[in-house]
Amino acid sequence: MTATETRHGAELLDELHAALTRYVVMPSAHATDAVVLWIAATHAQPAWAHAPRLVIRAPERRCGKSRLLDVVEACSHDPLITVNASPAAVYRSITPDPPVLLVDEADTIFGPKAGDNEDLRGLLNAGHQRGRPALRYDAASQMVVTIPTFAMAALAGIGAMPDTIEDRAVVVHMRRRGPGESAAAYRSRRDREPLRALAAQLTAWLRDDLATLERAQPPMPVEDRAADTWEPLVAVADHAGGQWPQRARDAATAMTKEADDTGEMSDRLRLLTDCRTVFADDLALPTAELLHRLRGLTESPWGDYGPNGLTAMRLGSLLREYGIRSATIRFPNSGQAKGYQRADFTDAWARYCPQPEPSDPDQPSQPYQPHNPSSDPVRLDAWYGSSRTTDKAVPPLTSENEAGTAGTAHPLRIVHGAP
Repeated sequence: MTATETRHGAELLDELHAALTRYVVMPSAHATDAVVLWIAATHAQPAWAHAPRLVIRAPERRCGKSRLLDVVEACSHDPLITVNASPAAVYRSITPDPPVLLVDEADTIFGPKAGDNEDLRGLLNAGHQRGRPALRYDAASQMVVTIPTFAMAALAGIGAMPDTIEDRAVVVHMRRRGPGESAAAYRSRRDREPLRALAAQLTAWLRDDLATLERAQPPMPVEDRAADTWEPLVAVADHAGGQWPQRARDAATAMTKEADDTGEMSDRLRLLTDCRTVFADDLALPTAELLHRLRGLTESPWGDYGPNGLTAMRLGSLLREYGIRSATIRFPNSGQAKGYQRADFTDAWARYCPQPEPSDPDQPSQPYQPHNPSSDPVRLDAWYGSSRTTDKAVPPLTSENEAGTAGTAHPLRIVHGAP
């Protein structure tokens, strides 16, 4: 690639950035860069292994999401608006060099009354990765037909999209204009044609080197599914040069963190995180006490989780997915009861909701390590109140009915064969 080509690519992205900010008040510089790179990536779709989604969401109407979708439509490669389009028509429109699917009011596709859109939802879920076709039976030919689904898609709507969409998307949180914020009025008849001319230049630039883009393996600042989503955008930035490679990586890091911080947490993950909070320093808790503490958490859903709040059966069902099960445990001064051991949670806590690293720059940063505390005292008050025992610390919990060590006449024990 020559210096002239590199400079040309960066200049095109700069021009696209200027056009975007002319018509739309974006929520952040990172979001602006991300949308610019997403639009550019649509012009090289045959090169990508993944087709990242662009989710444009807002808490209320009149936040600029539809205007942003207008600009995205004008600048993208071969845009296809799915308003009033049947799922069959959309499926048949996807080719090896697919159009860019654009959906406004996408929240209506995923809402409780969106049963007629099941096929379209399936397409949007499956089309993120190449090689995931839909299968349909053709009654006329009596054969199973393979229909490609791979295509980049932009969706605008009120509120969050399903996790299956947002986990595969660059998510832009739009908001209403604040005092002093303004943007030029966008008129399709007047303004779309110049943006389509810019789109043609993007196509000419990126289509000249699809083979290079297809082989690109840019170093990524994020991992796993986020890396799949952001890789086409970072590859375009590296291909453009200038400041764009660093801007792309900064945007990927910041927006992935924002998505992690603001994303909806599943019931299982929320329960796992809340269990760590209510366990505090206890080595084990009876099931009844664990439920009592969970229901008492401020702003938690467990008090209203069903007609009578979270039940022991539902608690066990949710935790079982993490390999955590209750057992009959002998509690000091309380006898035998069904309960949970802290040690059974530590691996799941480390994997799914690790503790944040220390923020003190003078302290070495160590990842959260699962451990079974052997020096934490056991709470002995009735049903484990807030007072600590005056006895010495006990050894780790075991599954054997071993005799207590000196000074620990009543260690917690799992009771095998107990009723």
